[in-house]
Amino acid sequence: MISKGTSHEKHQRIESLTVEWKVAGVSEGDMLLLQSNIIRTLLRTGNMLNPADVLQSFLNALGSKGTLLLPLFNFDFAKGIPFDIRNTVSRMGSLTEAGRKYPGAVRTGHPMASFAAIGYDAGLFENLNNYSAYGSESPLAILKENNGKLSVLDLEDQDGMTFYHHVEEVAEVDYRYYKSFTGQYITYDGTTEVREYGFYVRNLDLQVENQFNPMGELLWAEGLYKGFKPFQGCGLRTVYSKDVFDKTMEVIKNGEATKYLMSYGKLNGNAQGKQ
Repeated sequence: MISKGTSHEKHQRIESLTVEWKVAGVSEGDMLLLQSNIIRTLLRTGNMLNPADVLQSFLNALGSKGTLLLPLFNFDFAKGIPFDIRNTVSRMGSLTEAGRKYPGAVRTGHPMASFAAIGYDAGLFENLNNYSAYGSESPLAILKENNGKLSVLDLEDQDGMTFYHHVEEVAEVDYRYYKSFTGQYITYDGTTEVREYGFYVRNLDLQVENQFNPMGELLWAEGLYKGFKPFQGCGLRTVYSKDVFDKTMEVIKNGEATKYLMSYGKLNGNAQGKQ
């Protein structure tokens, strides 16, 4: 998308977004995982900004000691298409692609569920080659260990809260199981290797489907989310990852997963068993 307006006008728009993100719970020095739909954000700025500008507005809100994480998910590896850590694009939207290309961004190594890390603590994610996408050695675990926050922009929990999968894997829920994927992996030096990675997938034999929106409503009801629901205000909400972990684990241990996290319903025709 081509941005319009003078340099001064663009700067003002970026600063305005930065203020909005802070009102919604982003603080300087945060480690923040952002999942987003930026279409409305771009429209709200009169299409004066591009995805890189929106990315900069978040980096400004985080400040010099903040760290931004962005999902760069791409499931082509599971289809037999080689993963190139240098060049494989993100399928998670234009903002994440801007993050992938950002100077100094660190990309984690899982070929289907890699993340970009930008900023002060990006080094914590450098050379991370976690076997399982969302397990105890994944970027999501590092986020929780560092009291990081989750942020979602104009997406419902159903589409924007990958962190629930981390809790499900740590809890070893019985409606998911480990599945391995093997394929060609191109490293930073251009070497092609055959590698194997894991994913804690839905049990499709049990017709398991993700149903995360009720969990999101619970987080709002408990006062854990701060900010705005999708398409209200600036559309951004934030929550501490530890709070989500504890509340979701409580739901699972209480046998309430079917109430808040999943269902044994009719399968979506596009389900691939990887999320």
